Amino acid sequence: MIEFELDWLKRWNQYSPQNVAIKDGDSGREITYSQLFEAASRGAEYLAQAYSIRRGDRVALLATNELESVFLFFALQRLGATLVPINFRLTKREVDHIVRDSEPSLIIAQESFWPLIQDFAQAKLRLQGPASFAEALETDAQGPVAFQAESEDAALLLYTSGTTGAPKGAVLSHRMLFWNSINTTLRLNISQNDATAIFLPFFHTGGWNVLTTPFLHRGAKVIFLKKFDADQILKVSADEKCTILFGVPTTMDMMARSPLFKTVDLSSMRYAIVGGEPMPVDLIRVWDQKKIPIRQGYGLTEFGPNVFSLNEDDAIRKIGSIGFPNFYIDIKVVDDQGRAVAPGEVGELILKGPMMMTGYWKNEKATSETIRDGWLYTGDLVRQDDEGYVYVVGRKKDMFISGGENVYPPEVEQVLRSMPQIREVAVIGVPDPKWGEVGKAFIVKDGEVSAEEIQAYCAQNLAKFKIPKQIVFMTDLPKGDSGKILKRKLSEAQPTDT
Repeated sequence: MIEFELDWLKRWNQYSPQNVAIKDGDSGREITYSQLFEAASRGAEYLAQAYSIRRGDRVALLATNELESVFLFFALQRLGATLVPINFRLTKREVDHIVRDSEPSLIIAQESFWPLIQDFAQAKLRLQGPASFAEALETDAQGPVAFQAESEDAALLLYTSGTTGAPKGAVLSHRMLFWNSINTTLRLNISQNDATAIFLPFFHTGGWNVLTTPFLHRGAKVIFLKKFDADQILKVSADEKCTILFGVPTTMDMMARSPLFKTVDLSSMRYAIVGGEPMPVDLIRVWDQKKIPIRQGYGLTEFGPNVFSLNEDDAIRKIGSIGFPNFYIDIKVVDDQGRAVAPGEVGELILKGPMMMTGYWKNEKATSETIRDGWLYTGDLVRQDDEGYVYVVGRKKDMFISGGENVYPPEVEQVLRSMPQIREVAVIGVPDPKWGEVGKAFIVKDGEVSAEEIQAYCAQNLAKFKIPKQIVFMTDLPKGDSGKILKRKLSEAQPTDT
């Protein structure tokens, strides 16, 4: 069997060396595929000589979305080493855990994040500035460093958010990145002529693997931004003639609310892909009126992350659905005993395919709980309709039982979002002396509405046991780095609006 090509830059250095590979959306600095290949080679040579980085070593990184981070990623690939991006928004205690757990041979950081790693003995290197990794790339290389990574070597070690304890490191192999790219290309029809703007941070799988690695595998163009700014994303997408946009409902809503949205020319954009949670139908229509169809998707760090996609033609007809699994993915919907459930019934989504993670770093227990008999158990509850379309019902751990009945928060949230006076909503289960648990809705208003009016609206659209018994008004909901609402923090939240 022919081994699939892992040295993507070598190929694009031959095929289209002068095409722009990556661009800094803030400074305008552009790097061609030829320059990216050369920078990766120089970086690999420098890391091997100056820090003795070898195959199997890990290098930690704390940085915003800098072009040098991409140079580092491909330099480490050449050496067969692993990049460990660390969330620079974490506290020092949390960063300490990740560094101690991943045991990097080298830590590279922007100077502003130096205090987070100053206590560690590992050799440290600044990403930019005097005597930095960026400065080392300006030196002449002896020649291309031979590509040493193999398909099962770890390319990335990405730490999950740790909703049920300390963050776990998901081991993402070169094989996983390759097949995720193949799946993404097949479903999104990515070509060398595509361009996209990326604002999700590099410590998040969305920053690397939703579009960045598939685009660079395909020879396309990626524009990086250091943070989400609705106006800047719209302007960059127009100026760069971006063809695909990735976001979550929160970011898509913020862009749609920008005054620039009405006038900006996005005629080059084929569609936007949306993940994290179902996008409200009214918001889908707003983007559709801009002639930008919405493709709802689904993914997770440990698998893909591009797992499902809903064709844009079905965005309205199948509102709330994540569509069908991508090309090289098998799925099952099973009960607690692992038996397949019937169409229309709720069960846990399990996945099989070559884009599955290797496992959790140094955590056999968590790995064996998540990967069983070759299937990855997602913890997400879904159902399939009679046409085979899949709908996410909720997380297993988020489901609550009220008066003996199962309540799935996303169903309640979708009804609440359909009220024009509600901008954002999240529902959790809370203890109740009579019913065991009841729903508690955290709501950001977009107009005047009372708790009584909300419950009356729910009574017209939901069974009585599903109606939230508690309503809390907020000016904002806690969100993660992807813009997804963090339900684990809602139990601590205090009302900030009336």
